[in-house]
Parts: sequence; structure tokens; C-alpha cells
Amino acid sequence: MRWLGALLLLALPVGGPAQTVTIGSKNFTENVILGELLRQLLVDAGMEARHQAALGGTRLVFNALAAGEIDAYVEYSGTLAREIFAAEAPASDTALSELLAARGIVLAGPLGFENNYALGMREPRAAELDIRKISDLRRHPDLVFRFGNEFMERADGWPGLRAAYGLPQTDVQGIDHDLAYRALAAGDADLTDLYTTDAEIEYYGLRSLVDDRQYFPRYAAVLLYRRDLAARQPAAVTALQSILGRLDETTVRRMNAAVKIAGRSEAEVAADFLHGPGRTGLAVPGLWQRVAQRSAEHLLLVAVSLTAAVLIALPLGIVAARRPRLGQFVLGLTGIAQTVPALALLVVMVPLFGIGAGPALVALFLYALLPIVRNTHAGLSGIDPAVRESALALGLPDAYRLRRIELPLALPTILAGIKTAAVINVGGATLGALVGAGGYGQPILAGIRLDDTGLILEGALPAAGLALAVQWAFDAAERRCLPPGLRRRSGARSPGRGTS
Repeated sequence: MRWLGALLLLALPVGGPAQTVTIGSKNFTENVILGELLRQLLVDAGMEARHQAALGGTRLVFNALAAGEIDAYVEYSGTLAREIFAAEAPASDTALSELLAARGIVLAGPLGFENNYALGMREPRAAELDIRKISDLRRHPDLVFRFGNEFMERADGWPGLRAAYGLPQTDVQGIDHDLAYRALAAGDADLTDLYTTDAEIEYYGLRSLVDDRQYFPRYAAVLLYRRDLAARQPAAVTALQSILGRLDETTVRRMNAAVKIAGRSEAEVAADFLHGPGRTGLAVPGLWQRVAQRSAEHLLLVAVSLTAAVLIALPLGIVAARRPRLGQFVLGLTGIAQTVPALALLVVMVPLFGIGAGPALVALFLYALLPIVRNTHAGLSGIDPAVRESALALGLPDAYRLRRIELPLALPTILAGIKTAAVINVGGATLGALVGAGGYGQPILAGIRLDDTGLILEGALPAAGLALAVQWAFDAAERRCLPPGLRRRSGARSPGRGTS
């Protein structure tokens, strides 16, 4: 198992030199902009900094900070009080700071604006039903609610809101926050949760309902950083704290609009705020540079996970073929991994392997096992018994029979399983972007968040092309490696995924 650990470590994010400061951000536009602001403040101060953008939801990013995988990010006071520390129920900022300090985290102070939760409807629909405040929703039990996925589960989200207001609606589902706005605009939903600094509120002409029972707390944007950062890089703390008090709600809403509506990048918008429009000197990578970078990240994920899977799955398949009872257990165990949803598997792996390539590599490795194990088992089990008996009659040693007779005969089926695993990994690796692993999933997720079809295609088309290229490469390898007789046999049997 040492070689497997070494393979996985090759692709783990190393975080750069010790002096590099890592900034994180949650997976919505405003937080990504704020993460870019922090990164550029550090760069302007002459320090090495990187931004792990759009890592995921609140828990994932906060846990990454607590674990030391990132050094700082922007959180919201209400989220800390109602979600992260809901059980402790801190009654003041002082109590909240003490809870954070116990985890080695410093609450540096507010950035100067609040981004509060609210509920919103299209203005014509709200006027038609005479809905102005949240309690008015009780009169309309048939309304369709579509909330952001995180809001559906948060302690300060839908469960608590429903109880506080006694809301009777049952057609309530969670979807991506940005898609919820589009559902409102298309008339597929009547109401969603809003962030009060969202540019979409004005863009889509939404009415923000009055929180007449004052359910939602204040969500002041605050800077969090690790306490040990002050010891490691005191200049970094000084640079980060320079953003405190400099942002107001109007400015943040305008920055959000520049990204979400005008289609500018978060880095450009952050640079404009810090240096003024047209004075940024920011080098924006071109399309082909971005595609080349994402291709390298994606290929690394696929190559490392597939190599590890082949080295583990082939012996398991051989064992499964030679020990039928043990084989059923091996096939069942590797099959279990295929039944776990990819997103759930990634999230489960984050506490063990941290953010970055680690969780993605382990998840892809586990998904690749079953096709290779099953096809190795099927290829060896399908060998004509007469061939085995002839080899035994000749007195050939067991290892020799396996290496020179059985594995060559099973090779077409084994290669089909490896090819299937490779194609699965090419597609599955796009989900690695959810935990900061990069790859083609990065532009796809950004495109969904920004409603930018071009960005989505920037990731989707290369991913599709890579899957086709992998299939072609394996077909070519099969033609070169297999003797003509086995090649004809392989074509006749066409094992493919159906037998994997």
C-alpha cells in the first residue's frame, strides 16, 4: 500500500512554499469577489498568495479554515451564530469571538456591510396576491418555493423559518441558488431566498418581503483568519485587516452586478476596487491558457486515480476469479463504491484528505475499481476449461499459467474494463472542482453560477473531447498490443461496459 499512498501524494495540493497565504471562498459570487480582494491585498503587499475559489458551502469552508487548509476567508456573523455555533447560541460578538478563538480562529472585524437573508417574489406576482411580508405567505399554501440547497438545511434557513411563521407550503425544493432566480424569472417558482446584496434582485424586478417577525439575524460580513497566521506572517494580517470598514452595501451590490450581469471576472472587479478602473495591470489568462491549465489538472486527476485503480483492481480481479467465495465478497465490496453518489463521497473524503485533489483522487480511484475488477474476473472466468486442463496436464507452474496463458487470453476483456474506468473518471473528475481540485469542472461550475454558457462549454467540450480521445487511445493500444487472433476474439465478444 506504500506505493498507492505515494501515487496519491503526488497529486495532493501542496499549498506552495511555507510563506504562501491561502485564501478561501464559498461558492457564490460575492464571496468569490471578497476572496479575490483578500488575495490581491496580499499580493500588493509583496506576498505570495493563492485563492481557493468557490470551495463549497459554509461548513466545508469553515472546517477548512479550522483545519489549517486555508488561512483566511470572509464569513457572515449571522451564519456563524445560527449555523456554525447554533448549539452554543452566542448572544454577542464577544461570545462569538471567544468560540472562534477556542478553534484557533480570529474574528478580525466587519468589512462594513451586511448581506442579510430575505425572501423574494417577482413584483407582479407579489402584487397580484397582495403579499408584502413573510406572514402573508400563510394565506397562499399552494405557492411554489425554490430555495438554495444550503438554505434548505441550515439552522437559520427553511426549517426554522417554516416553524417561526407557521408556513403551510409543501411544494418546497432545494436547487442551486443562482438557478432559483432563473426559476422565478421563468415562472417555475413563486418565491426564493435572497441575499440582500444580490444584483439579481433589481435585475429580475423582485420584491423583498418584510421579515415582520424578525426571524433572520444580521449577517455582517466579517474577516476570519487563523491565529497562527499572525506568528507566521504578521505582514499578511496587516494587509488583510486593511479591508475592514471599506465596503458598503451599494459598493458590494455594484461589484456583484459587474460579475453577474456585466460578465466581468471576479479578479478584474476586485482589482478595479483596489486600484481604480483601468489601473489594475491585471494579467487575465486567455482562453487557450485557461484550457491548457484545466487540461493539465484534469489529466493528472484521471491518470493518477486510474493508475492506482489498475494496480489494485487487477490483483483483486485475479483473486475473485480464483477464489469464487472470496470473489463474491470482493465484487460486492467494489460495487458498493459505485452506489454512493459522487458528491456525497467527495464530501465524506474532505475531513480525511482536506480540500484540493485528495478527495477527488480517492473518489475517482474507488469508482474505477468495479469495472476493472469485474472485467478481470469475467475475462479469467471465461477461459475455456480445456485450455486450463491442457496447461495443467503439461505441469506448468501456477504463476506461469497465469502470466503466459490466462492473462493474455483475458486481456481483451481486462482492457475493456480499464477503458470503461478511464472514461468514467474523465467525466467524474469534473466534480473535483467542488472541493478545489480544479480541472474542467471549474469553468463548468463558474458558468452555472454566472449563467454563462460560454464558460460551461469551456469545460464541457474539452471534457467530452478528452473522453473520446481516451477511448480512441485504448482502441489503438488494443490494436497494437493484442495478437491478431485475440483481436478478432475481442471484436466478436465486444465486452464494453455491459460486461464490466
